[in-house]
Amino acid sequence: MTAKWKNPLITGTAILTLTGLISRLIGFFYRIFLSNVFGAEGMGIYQLISPVLALSFALTVSGIQTAISKYVASETSTHDYKNSFRTLWAGFLMSFALSLLCAALIYQWSDDIAASCLMEARTAPLLRIIAVSIPMACVHSCINGYFYGIRRTAIPAVSQLAEQIFRVGSVYLIYYACRKHQMEPTISFAVVGLVIGESASMIVSVLAILSRAHKVFPYRPCLPVKAERLKSHCVTAYSHIMGQLLTLAVPLSANRLVINLLQSIEAIYIPNRLMTYGLSNADALGVYGVLTGMSLPLILFPSAITNSISVLLLPIVAEADANGNHAAVRRSILTSIRYCLLLGFLCTAIFLLCGRFAGRILFHSQLAGSFILTLSFICPFMYIASTLGSILNGLGKTAQTFCYSVASLILRLMFVFFAIPRYGIKGYLWGMLASQILQTALCTISALYISRRGCDS
Repeated sequence: MTAKWKNPLITGTAILTLTGLISRLIGFFYRIFLSNVFGAEGMGIYQLISPVLALSFALTVSGIQTAISKYVASETSTHDYKNSFRTLWAGFLMSFALSLLCAALIYQWSDDIAASCLMEARTAPLLRIIAVSIPMACVHSCINGYFYGIRRTAIPAVSQLAEQIFRVGSVYLIYYACRKHQMEPTISFAVVGLVIGESASMIVSVLAILSRAHKVFPYRPCLPVKAERLKSHCVTAYSHIMGQLLTLAVPLSANRLVINLLQSIEAIYIPNRLMTYGLSNADALGVYGVLTGMSLPLILFPSAITNSISVLLLPIVAEADANGNHAAVRRSILTSIRYCLLLGFLCTAIFLLCGRFAGRILFHSQLAGSFILTLSFICPFMYIASTLGSILNGLGKTAQTFCYSVASLILRLMFVFFAIPRYGIKGYLWGMLASQILQTALCTISALYISRRGCDS
């Protein structure tokens, strides 16, 4: 048992699972606090800025973070720690330049983005605040990619916890300061808390990488001797590393960008389609806020377990497939389906029994309880799709999982544009269930076909 826990894969997954559960628990109660303070409409406005953050992350750092992690892992296996730091630095320079450009554009064009893209002018000041957080997110994401590469998951875990604690703590302090001075808190304070959380995470990551650099390089590795020769060598080395990183990062970022773009269109047009159905702007934002800020976080809470299983399954399946152990791959697939069905049906039963009570007690909203009851049916499909998607990625079928995600999102968008104007928010809930069933069916058929073909060959 002791040797098992010394395995960096097992311990790393355990750390990520624990911190993921703690962070999700903090975030869950934070959502309850926000919904009680700012109401459904305020939550709707707050949720509308999420697509901008998701798109900026996909564009500036998501692919580069994964590329840093991959190349650092291969360099660490050869103990080339100096080149690992060059990889981190090269990726960071590219990502940070993109993040500064993205932040400047969002800040400068915030009014146009709010009015034309998000279709809600009140999000403009929020966009100007979150623009400050984009370079900070770039810093800690690149550094976390380095630590994932060397299998030191404790640092990303601590930075994640620091972000959550400082974000929630700062908003609590701001709220009580406003109450003390008889000021009315606005949803802008929640966005300020997001920036404070990102800055805390960045500080933790920077301190960790400086400590790591001091251990790897107890002395200055580059002295100002033969400056021209050193400069020429560094430019050549960094150009080569940047080329390698971009080769991997560009396709990953493009895939993430497409998925986030579809998700952003979905998020932006739900309130718009609700107004077509006949709701006022305030009511549409209120319904959207109840759905995305109250009901969905509760439904997604148990997925912290399946997300951790997915992190563990990907390298295990990849290793079994590389060794030609098709029986182990098939066993992983069948076991995942079995336990995800069990967890999914259990969660569905709990939400069906306690959904209305949870909506009323936690969020003081009958509508939230109604959404929880309807959304409970997606649990088994959602858990199976996430774990089987990870298995397919481990088998090298990343293009397939990308296509399945896009197909699922396109189906959901069809419900947004055509079902919501006729049936209201119920049309979107039906679309969520239908799209999740589609993605689960595609992943299951593909995984079983691949495993059966491997066993037959």
